[in-house]
Amino acid sequence: MFAGSLFGLWSFKVIGYERTSGQATYDINGVVGPETGSTCPTDKRYVDEQPTGLRDDVLAGFQQLKAEAKKQNITMCLQDGKRSSRQQQAQFDDYVKRFGTRELARKYALPPDESMHVKGIAVDIQPLSAAGWVERSAGKHGWCRRYENEPWHFEYNPDYRGGCPALLPHA
Repeated sequence: MFAGSLFGLWSFKVIGYERTSGQATYDINGVVGPETGSTCPTDKRYVDEQPTGLRDDVLAGFQQLKAEAKKQNITMCLQDGKRSSRQQQAQFDDYVKRFGTRELARKYALPPDESMHVKGIAVDIQPLSAAGWVERSAGKHGWCRRYENEPWHFEYNPDYRGGCPALLPHA
């Protein structure tokens, strides 16, 4: 049941749940995502992480998206997927230090309790040509770009197959 999501992970906390499609089957906030991956074959500036730690339905959606891209000769790399609360906090703290205030930092990264990467439903896709292909699909595969200032950031929701919501200006 959890094989794709728990591969290589050392701990997780099971929570109570009713089996409802699209709902979390365990608490993934503490699950650590990959720190790196192999080099993206189409753009050496990026990596291609394994989709470790994504929620099961999101993992299936990502695998379907990647398979469809491959059919269309599009190379898609997962630059950044699942992050733990600790990983997200470190990134947020780095942006606070870099930009001077929490308000400015929030334009580029969210605190852990608000991040869709921590919730296991967001991925950053590279190269930008592949991200553009996903965006042009307008949610057909359940993936939508969410922020104007992040053309690589996509979130999964099966309801997006009916069309993507309006872009938010920033994180």
